[in-house]
Amino acid sequence: MNLIRTAIDRPVAVMAAVILAVLFGMVALQTIPIQLTPDLRRPVIQISTNWGGAAPAEVEREIINRQEEALKGLEGLKRMVGRARDGNGEITLEFEVGQNMDKALLLVANRLDRVNGYPDEADEPTLRTSGADDNSIAWFRLTRAVGNDKPIHTFGDFASDVVKERMERVPGVGRVDVYGGGEREMRVVVDPAKMARYGLTVPEVVDRLRAANASITGGDVEEGKRRYIVRTDNEFKTPEQVRAVLLRSDKSGGGGNSGRIGRVTIDDIATVQFDYKDPVARIRTLGIEAIALSVKRETGANVIETMQGLREAVAELKQGVLPRAEMEMEQLYDETIYINSSIDLVIQNIWVGGSLAVIILLIFLRSGRATMVIALAIPVSVIASFVAMAALGRSLNVVSLAGIAFAVGMVVDAAIVVLENIYRLRQNGLPVKEAAYRGAQQVWGAILVSALTTVMVFIPILIMQLDVGQLFRDIAVAISVAVLLSLLVSITVIPALSQRLLGHEVAAKGAGFRLPIIDDFGAWFVRMSTGLAAAVVRNKLLAIGLVVVLTTITGLATWKFLPKLEYLPKGNQNLIIGFILPPPGYNLETTSEIAQDLENAVRPHWAIETGPESAEGEPPKMQHFFFVTFREWTIVGARSLDGRRAGELIPVLSEPVFREPGTFGTMSQRSIFGRGVRGSRSIDLDISGPDLQEVINVALRAVGKISQVLPQSEGNQFRPRPGLELGAPEVRIKPDPVRLADNGVTARDLGDTVDAFNDGLRVAEITVGSERMDLMLAGPDANIGQTQGINSLPVVTQSGAIVPLQSLADVVVTSGPTAIRHVERERTVTLELKPAEKLALGEALEMLDTQVVEKLREEGLPPGLRLRFSGAADKLVETWNEMRIDLLMALIIVFLVMAVLFESFVYPLIIMLSVPLATGGGVAGLVVLNQFYFQPLDMLTLLGFV
Repeated sequence: MNLIRTAIDRPVAVMAAVILAVLFGMVALQTIPIQLTPDLRRPVIQISTNWGGAAPAEVEREIINRQEEALKGLEGLKRMVGRARDGNGEITLEFEVGQNMDKALLLVANRLDRVNGYPDEADEPTLRTSGADDNSIAWFRLTRAVGNDKPIHTFGDFASDVVKERMERVPGVGRVDVYGGGEREMRVVVDPAKMARYGLTVPEVVDRLRAANASITGGDVEEGKRRYIVRTDNEFKTPEQVRAVLLRSDKSGGGGNSGRIGRVTIDDIATVQFDYKDPVARIRTLGIEAIALSVKRETGANVIETMQGLREAVAELKQGVLPRAEMEMEQLYDETIYINSSIDLVIQNIWVGGSLAVIILLIFLRSGRATMVIALAIPVSVIASFVAMAALGRSLNVVSLAGIAFAVGMVVDAAIVVLENIYRLRQNGLPVKEAAYRGAQQVWGAILVSALTTVMVFIPILIMQLDVGQLFRDIAVAISVAVLLSLLVSITVIPALSQRLLGHEVAAKGAGFRLPIIDDFGAWFVRMSTGLAAAVVRNKLLAIGLVVVLTTITGLATWKFLPKLEYLPKGNQNLIIGFILPPPGYNLETTSEIAQDLENAVRPHWAIETGPESAEGEPPKMQHFFFVTFREWTIVGARSLDGRRAGELIPVLSEPVFREPGTFGTMSQRSIFGRGVRGSRSIDLDISGPDLQEVINVALRAVGKISQVLPQSEGNQFRPRPGLELGAPEVRIKPDPVRLADNGVTARDLGDTVDAFNDGLRVAEITVGSERMDLMLAGPDANIGQTQGINSLPVVTQSGAIVPLQSLADVVVTSGPTAIRHVERERTVTLELKPAEKLALGEALEMLDTQVVEKLREEGLPPGLRLRFSGAADKLVETWNEMRIDLLMALIIVFLVMAVLFESFVYPLIIMLSVPLATGGGVAGLVVLNQFYFQPLDMLTLLGFV
């Protein structure tokens, strides 16, 4: 069936099909998920294991090493990174692209089941897969209302049990994380003197408590028609049950001077009460202590709808439970604001681009009806493409909308070719119906080749599995679908409309109104181009020479002036994120003071303090400022009132960071393409080896060279992970075996006693009501305030005596690591570098490789020590190598498609000669841009060359 003839003969059917396509497109638009960026499915599994109070070295020895030993050799495992820090061990497993993550998760869980010998106080490891939805779509803060004087961390359970629970019931919400709260616990505070009186030691009390906290099934009993389940139920649910635990029942006495003893319970030696754990983080937003909640969406959820549900949930909380708890809630970050602004900007560009395309058509065609015919191809192709996007499971985001914006100028190409040929035939006197048919039939092969080659170019992008391929797949889908639809429109809608709108007499060539400057330039350009074409056709030597010269010049220009490589464009959000790394060993109170010094320094830039207007030449005012302090580091964040000038806040935040001696800090504007708070422009230099001190020594040498190659004064930033010295102060207790034996105390008994009387010993996890909490055993003076106090910690012996710790062991104040990092099971220090904005990532990587890494190797490295790049640098090299292969594949595919359609290799070869010419022109444009504006060759720009 001749599609062109059918469209001409049945214009009403064509118009009905167009209306249906537009209607289906509008319906599909309502179902497509809306989000900021496309989903990234990274083959990553994270394993986290908590062990309260444990030092990094203990976590490494008892947890990380055991788990890494079990996980080595996993099928498809590409990289394994472990980290041990105070109270927590974490392992990140990165698998090869294309790995079946369901299978990988099952294999990891099975391997972890083989690990045994965990410390009694350690929790079971938890697993989760990592994805693009790890970035929060919203942040909220909980603060105390006026008159509420309770410590903010005591509302941690309220935030988790009430606020979090309500927010997680919103459709589309995947997870809500709570920061800044302290968990509720039941604390048994023992009196050492009473323990000694009854001859009880800490391990004995712990054993009795653990043995008493039991719930055991005892089978069943059948009586008559009924079946009864038998259970021994003695799980602790109330403090009264804990107080009643029997520690000793001995008619002959308990030892020492205790005399005859009947029964001794917990109530005889301790008080039992509810309490709260000390917070592991402190949060302040605009000078107010708070609890923060971050909301993460489910993969594929519509962010706009999810955020609307969250607003309704928050409004419900504000009207009900929050006032009763004397709490207030405020939203600090809303991703939909950036989504809406980005989408509005892209839509505005689509309108402006479409309008400019119509104006250009009107200028050249000089016919309102002809322009209307072609302009109709834009909305039809764009809106109908939403149907295909919904069917393919794509989302509406800044990347897919950018693809549609690119397609606006491409969908009119085929329509212009068809209508121009129809118009030409009408000017030659053909009847309108015949002109419409012949005009489309004569050129449909050419526009088919053009459309297919455009689509085929994106095949390598569609099958690319790396992050860049997943990010830019939406562009490929949007452009490909729009271009194919425009091909269909050009051979059906355009001929059908032409016979209706061009049925009158058309103007002859040169007729109509004149535009003096444009027409004169057009006439000159036509004379020059046609004259050159005529000369090339007449003189074969000139033709060959012209092709050789242009190809050579553009090829050399491409090779010589190729801009430096970048990984991804910035696309920065209105959010500044920074890290502050204090000297090792600082406690939470000190790191909070450092952060508060920064807060005081930037307070004059807060809009709520000094008004929204900023003086001329001054940076914009801050809409929000917050910091989150941990023992090891501090996270700082700020948002600007003027989102376009958010980057100007970086110097304001950076300057006060370095006032504290030995403090490192990095500040950067968050990119929409970056994951988490690190962004997409970090170069990680991993220094790994068996001996941690040698690793640190080499890292210090590397830092000295980096400071010369990429000085911080020029805007370059770096921070070490975990640290550059074993400087974390540590009190090390070395038991004396003879003195221990003389007092009947084992090293394990001594360790449990120190743990209980200093920081609290975790006995078990219990359920009170519906709440799970820890049962802790502690001394009356928990949290020793001075190191000398460790010497005087009471140790109750089995004989009923109380002896100070220093009589059983030597107490030495020394130093140890604040955290221990593993890469491929080797101890590692990672130097995270962020080049200045004016320095491309590829150029910075080349400088570091030649002027830092190679020189370190020339100077000599300790045996077994390795240097390697990771992070965005590793992805840059990997992606660039694959993109070059994909570009070559695209050229081959396009050449073969044209060879099939033309049934010849000559014509495709001639057409392919235009590739280096166009590429050279594009490179020349980038070179010019680099003179005025830093414009490296990132992966999105490279996609533009495709």
